[in-house]
Amino acid sequence: MADALKAEGNKAFSAKDYATAIDKFTQAIELDSNNHVLYSNRSAVYAAQQKYEQALTDAEKAIEIKPDWSKGHQRKGAAARGLGDLLSAHDAYEEAINLEPGNTQAKSGFEAVKRAINAEATGDGADPSGGLGNIFNDPQLIQKLASNPKTSSLLADGQFMAKLQKLQQNPNSIGEEMRDPRFLQVMSVLLGIDMSFGAPPEAGPSGAAEAEEDVPMPDTRPSAPKKAPEPEPEPEPEDEEAIAKKKAQEAGDAEKKIGNDFYKKKQFDEAIEHYTKAWELNKDVTYLNNLGAAKFEKGDLQGAIETCQRAIEEGREVRADFKLIAKAFTRIGTAYERQGDLDKAIDNYNKSLTEHRTPDALTKLRNAEKARDKAKKEAYVDTEEAEKSRELGQKMFQEANWPAAVDAFTEMTKRAPDDPRGYSNRAAALIKLMAFPQAVQDCDEAIARDPKFFRAYIRKSQALVAMKEYSRAIDTCSDAAEHDDGSHARELEQQQQKVLDAQFSARAGESEQETMERIQRDPEIMSILQDPVMQSILQQAKGDPAALQEHMKNNQVRLQIQKLMAAGVIRLGR
Repeated sequence: MADALKAEGNKAFSAKDYATAIDKFTQAIELDSNNHVLYSNRSAVYAAQQKYEQALTDAEKAIEIKPDWSKGHQRKGAAARGLGDLLSAHDAYEEAINLEPGNTQAKSGFEAVKRAINAEATGDGADPSGGLGNIFNDPQLIQKLASNPKTSSLLADGQFMAKLQKLQQNPNSIGEEMRDPRFLQVMSVLLGIDMSFGAPPEAGPSGAAEAEEDVPMPDTRPSAPKKAPEPEPEPEPEDEEAIAKKKAQEAGDAEKKIGNDFYKKKQFDEAIEHYTKAWELNKDVTYLNNLGAAKFEKGDLQGAIETCQRAIEEGREVRADFKLIAKAFTRIGTAYERQGDLDKAIDNYNKSLTEHRTPDALTKLRNAEKARDKAKKEAYVDTEEAEKSRELGQKMFQEANWPAAVDAFTEMTKRAPDDPRGYSNRAAALIKLMAFPQAVQDCDEAIARDPKFFRAYIRKSQALVAMKEYSRAIDTCSDAAEHDDGSHARELEQQQQKVLDAQFSARAGESEQETMERIQRDPEIMSILQDPVMQSILQQAKGDPAALQEHMKNNQVRLQIQKLMAAGVIRLGR
């Protein structure tokens, strides 16, 4: 059903029937909500309608379902670009290329976004047509259209040529003419971007259409194309300043290369010397980042921090690549983490991610946050304070102030997280407050810390009885018996009998029909009844009741028979 709806949606999209395409993809998603291709296809339809907010939502859902799928990130890049969020579009296209280096559409989109970002930075974005109109003033325009089989036939169309001349006279009218699909094809040829929204999916190696690509990628907002080539002027001789700058760059790079060679050999003093020379010869922030790395590896953590801080300051002055700034912040964070200052490390990792998000910086941040939380917990541990909290909790418990007892025992678990008494005592107070699920959880925590902590088993069984989970309560008694040295056998037997009595009381007055319906709703009882061994024992007991007593000498069988008796499956004396 979902595949059929997807095929109908693709067909509607190819016919530019966007409303139907959206409806079909939406119905398919309702049937198969974990299909990343359906969200991707609907995102493409929304983008074709310039509904970029919806396109972005669907693209992000496709990425959530399948993070390693290049097309999902490509869809996100197109939607973000349509919304004017060029930085997000840049990152999305970059991730698409990282996942699929051969993705030509992602590369085209990435280059277009970079051109748009550069245009914004240099102030070239004032053209309301986004620079698109200028491509129709290319002196080689006719030659390009004639040489391409997709557009050569258009030159014989008088109506088309009239519109083309109008565009050449008034480039800002491109928005009006873009309604004509022929100009979409022309744009595709001139920009080198596939803008044919309705093209069929490409076939895979077997000749069948690839399942992960049904709707082609619409190009939502093409970037300003290159201006028409102008006659190249005669080269002018470089001035002395340009020559000096070039020589400085070459000299600095040469020193950096020598420094890199020493760095790889772990000869950090020599590497530091040459990176320093490189910086003196040419003020390139890359040299400072390398210098900071060498100091870090040498063990000069403070020196690494100061050098990277200088790299950030110098980089801000010359508007260096944000990736270089991010790298400097990451290295500062790593140095602070090595020094044990996790708060400053986390602060610098966050600053790095603000500049440029990388998996390495994100991993370092998460690890540092975990280490900080763990350190804070460990620093809070204090056995003397834990004992004070325990005594306070017992006092509040005796005074029937259950909430205060819970608070005191909670403090004890923080001060002595490995002491099972804090969790078991809190469970006792929670039972008084009828917070039975939380009490069971606390008992499990106590047992995990000491499997022989008998009191936690008893309290867990009591809480489970209150929850009417009688089978689990009996199992808890059995678990306690396995870890008991025999000193608590009598108390365990008494608790087990209490569980059975409570279960008998709960079903008092039931008819056989009601008993059967309850049994069928109990997965544990049904599991026992479906066990071939138990079926054999029960069948044998029908003809020889004494045989049942013999089988009950086995602890495991006895436990299961007791559960069946308590549930009303076996009724003695009938």
